[in-house]
Amino acid sequence: MAVTHGDFVWYELMTTDVKGAAAFYAAVLGWEAADSGMPGPAYMLFSNKGALVAGLMDIPPDAAARNTPPNWSGFVAADDVDASAAEVTRLGGKIYRAPDDIPGIGRFAIAADPDGAVFGLFKGQGEAPEMPGLGTPGHIAWRELHAGDAAGALAFYSKLFGWEKREGLDMGPMGVYQLYGKKGTDYGGMMTRTEDMCGPMWVYYVQVEDIDETARRVAANGGTITLEPMEVPGEMWVIQARDPQGALTAMVGPRPRS
Repeated sequence: MAVTHGDFVWYELMTTDVKGAAAFYAAVLGWEAADSGMPGPAYMLFSNKGALVAGLMDIPPDAAARNTPPNWSGFVAADDVDASAAEVTRLGGKIYRAPDDIPGIGRFAIAADPDGAVFGLFKGQGEAPEMPGLGTPGHIAWRELHAGDAAGALAFYSKLFGWEKREGLDMGPMGVYQLYGKKGTDYGGMMTRTEDMCGPMWVYYVQVEDIDETARRVAANGGTITLEPMEVPGEMWVIQARDPQGALTAMVGPRPRS
């Protein structure tokens, strides 16, 4: 399916220890990391069985100056990065990295929504590679926003990317877990953040084949489980964890039947 405005197209891990992070995700998810060969600061590429998954890099100086901790970020396709960056500002968000070119790759910008959750804008040169479908083991399967105000966040992203309000799930005292998407497909969910979340932020879930084995690998390789396996609709379970450098990561998958 062709990439269109508002589709998630790339993911990136910024960290304080590229080698250590590469070893962790290799042990936990089976990813391979290799140098991209691009000029400038070192940029690694994570792949899963030959298919690209995400990028890996040191926290750049401008982000370090803002005391940005290790983190995962997602990039959303924009028909016109400059126009979308201007729209972010108009809608009350902020631009942290003004639109810039990656020679031979495309144009990007780093933005934040009005609550402060960070995301990227991206337009590639030429036709974008087809990303594996949702539910493919080893790839991002779900994108979850812990918002300052979920209703306001949905309005912001709907105006910016054309995301549609889909089913809402009543989570009792935690409020409504609002699904969103495009073209008849759920992209993820968003909710007003709970007090234990350090701030408004995006969380990206990797599909795995066995959630319990994945949790064991996280702990065995220096990670810290912050959310023990929790059941979600579709006979799936999720975990959240901090990798050894402190970046929040998450996985979703089945729990093997006994």
